[in-house]
Amino acid sequence: MKTKVWAHRGASAYAPENTLEAFELAVKQKADGIELDVQMTKDKKLVVIHDETIDRTCDGTGYVKDFTLAELKSFHCNKLHPEYKNAVIPELWEVLNLLKPTVLTVNIELKTGLFRYKGMEKRVLKLVKNMGMEDRVIYSSFHHPSIVKVKRLNPHAVTGLLYSDGWIHITAYAKLIGADALHPPVYQLKNDKLIKASRKSKLPLHVWTVNDEPMMNYLAEQQVSAIITNYPDVARNVVDQNKKGT
Repeated sequence: MKTKVWAHRGASAYAPENTLEAFELAVKQKADGIELDVQMTKDKKLVVIHDETIDRTCDGTGYVKDFTLAELKSFHCNKLHPEYKNAVIPELWEVLNLLKPTVLTVNIELKTGLFRYKGMEKRVLKLVKNMGMEDRVIYSSFHHPSIVKVKRLNPHAVTGLLYSDGWIHITAYAKLIGADALHPPVYQLKNDKLIKASRKSKLPLHVWTVNDEPMMNYLAEQQVSAIITNYPDVARNVVDQNKKGT
């Protein structure tokens, strides 16, 4: 099995993260999929941004939930990449519309950890269905009740268990809540213990955030299901040159 390359918030090493520009570049860099983050505005619109606030990436300050969509669209989100003067926070439908003509997988991370965004899971599922992209989307979250809710709303939805430190018997836990894949941080792949456990439990590994070439090569050799990276062009080259993964 050849390891897939998923662009983390788009090609975020080169363009403003979670913007149409970053996702478009990921397509050009021949990623197999993209990862994005969803929050909800004051007027219940689904927008693509990682942080609960706009401070780090945009020329404004405040919580996403406290702005209307129109207000959010007035900010420029090129703080980390000033050369992209017109970058703004996109709506989720805009990103899906951009990617629909492609074959890329879309990993939607539901950002319900700090704010619960009541009804967001249902809204996201409805939008994906209306866009005709149900077979190309995987839903993940650090707030595991959201994963359970997605499965309850649509038992056929594919879900990924996002987590970081401190877990024991993570594969058993993932099975317990009905997750279809594991989304571990890259530092948990320093040895092959998790790789062996995932194979035994038949849970694919989608590893974040893999920006180091030697680690990209190692994970490709181990044939993990996907690596999530800020550098999809680099990962594409590494994976394509890895003979074991072909």
